[in-house]
Amino acid sequence: MKLVNAHIFFPVLLFITIGMNTIHAQVWTIQQCFDTAKVQNKSLQMSRNNMAISVQKEKETKANLIPKITTNADYKYFSNLPYQLMPLSTFNPTAPEGTFKNAQFGVPHNINANLQLSMPLYNTQVYGAIQATKIASEFTALQYQKTEEQIYFEISNLYYNAQILYHQLAFIDQNLMNSTSLLKNMQLLNEQLFAKGTDVSKVKLQVAQLTTQKESISSKYEQVLNALKFAMGVSIEQKLQIEPNIQYQNTNEYSPSSTLDIRMIRTQNRLLSSEINTLNKSRFFPSINLIGMYGTTGFGYNGQPASFLDFYPIGFAGVQLSYPLFNGTVTQRKINQKIIELKNNELQFGLISEQNNMQVQNVQMQRKIAKKSVETTTEQIELAKTIYEQTIILKSQGAASLTDVLLADNVLREAQQAYLAAVIDYLKADLEHKKLTGNILITK
Repeated sequence: MKLVNAHIFFPVLLFITIGMNTIHAQVWTIQQCFDTAKVQNKSLQMSRNNMAISVQKEKETKANLIPKITTNADYKYFSNLPYQLMPLSTFNPTAPEGTFKNAQFGVPHNINANLQLSMPLYNTQVYGAIQATKIASEFTALQYQKTEEQIYFEISNLYYNAQILYHQLAFIDQNLMNSTSLLKNMQLLNEQLFAKGTDVSKVKLQVAQLTTQKESISSKYEQVLNALKFAMGVSIEQKLQIEPNIQYQNTNEYSPSSTLDIRMIRTQNRLLSSEINTLNKSRFFPSINLIGMYGTTGFGYNGQPASFLDFYPIGFAGVQLSYPLFNGTVTQRKINQKIIELKNNELQFGLISEQNNMQVQNVQMQRKIAKKSVETTTEQIELAKTIYEQTIILKSQGAASLTDVLLADNVLREAQQAYLAAVIDYLKADLEHKKLTGNILITK
């Protein structure tokens, strides 16, 4: 692409390249900034921790299929043994029907110790939870990619702003140098009575304005660099020098792809459908568990005529079936809630899809206009530079006034700023286009 001179006698300032990637020592490219952020940015670190949590949750739900073994032990001392009513006919066959005798059974000391085993053979809720956590893990991974995309978008914007401010400073430095040179000439002419004092004051004012503008731009440049360091996750004291060459790709086109927002909505849809399916199954399918227990029971007595503590083994194994007959329509109410959530999810999918299509069309127009503006302002800089050079020559010949020189200088500076604004508009529109077409992390 054509190189643009910033001012008269100004060396090559701004390279606009296609696919150029020059790496200098101690210079951070935009990709290096993003690679650093992937490691040190705290938001991405938290997102990775959330992914690790979701993996553990998935393992936790799968662990419900593993047999569970518990141990139980208890000791009871009965100060009053429990009573039972026994029919009198047990002791006296001639006792009338319907008469009872109270009696105490057992011994004061009771000890129980056992191991219990439980293992689900079939449980719709366990299998449904496993499926749900698997989908949730996918959703968490998409959230990480979303955070990564946001960080890349933020770093790119900051980097572009820093590049533009860098070149604004370069333009101001050259303009200031030319204005200072002009001021010296005007002061010399004034001393020789060839220029008025007001002419000198006008140039002094311009020098002062440029100096103030330089201080303001320098402050903004440092602020943007600090924000870039923060986004990267590095210390503010870190020395950071950006790549001054702006990579301007004016022929780049991106293939439409599903954005992360749409993929996240689809994953939420799968999760809601899975939850509805699990709730439906829990109403009609039983739960079957394998159970078992082995232990001992001890009975003790410490009275007369003899004290004793005897233990007796106990154990069993079996299958336990549980079938919900009626739970007060709680499950149905949960299903109804999930169905409404699913409808909202589908509406959100349509809304985001339509919004994305609209935004893609808008950003394509913005990029097209910005591209045209870059080409136009490039020509304007060349034209303004030519006018300035010719005005300087005419001024030296006495055919142009100082006002003409200052006006030509202002026109050149306005063209320079318009050019930089057009470049940044194009770069931001291009970045937004990448994001809306799902290519921001693919084409970086």
